[in-house]
Amino acid sequence: MAVQWMIRGLEFNNCNCAWGCPCQFNSPSTYGNCEAVAAGHIEEGYYGDTRLDGLDWVLLLYWPGEICDGDGREQAIIDERATDAQREALRRILHGEDTAPGGTHFFVYNSTMSDVLETLYAPVELEIDLDDRTALLNVPGLVESQGSPIIDPFSGVEHRASINLPKGFEYTVAEVGTASSKSRAGIELTLSDSHAHFNVLHMNQDGVIC
Repeated sequence: MAVQWMIRGLEFNNCNCAWGCPCQFNSPSTYGNCEAVAAGHIEEGYYGDTRLDGLDWVLLLYWPGEICDGDGREQAIIDERATDAQREALRRILHGEDTAPGGTHFFVYNSTMSDVLETLYAPVELEIDLDDRTALLNVPGLVESQGSPIIDPFSGVEHRASINLPKGFEYTVAEVGTASSKSRAGIELTLSDSHAHFNVLHMNQDGVIC
């Protein structure tokens, strides 16, 4: 693990679990399997001498059972604006390479995969607002996702909740919301009004930077 890297930005994640996602608490998933769309914008980042500032990425993830049981499928989509060097750098980071074992969710996810599909390079349109708990993701013809706040069914106003994981391998604090997603890439997913979280993503080859 000779290469040093760092990324800092925002991340949006929509999975098929109920709001709150029991996986965040080391509990079994809501429906006994996991399907997810994750996306992020890198405000500042590097991989060795290669800068990654301003790039977007997407991960499509599927496990037929619990994540810990493995046999998953994964596909990365990287911003087509990336140069060849940036594409390879992001591909390695997103697949948990050049990373301390268990140090990031990218490493953990990849370690449970039976099938890692070919990385795609496409235009990624991504907007994430952490405070508003909103996100819009569009990879034309491949992925669409929209995140929003949870609405209290009794009062009709926005319900705000967060998850605090001081020793998390993805984030330390995430805002919880709801989202719906469709994917028509190598992994096809349809998620409707299910768990979403919005967080600062700041990590390097050793794990989350608090």
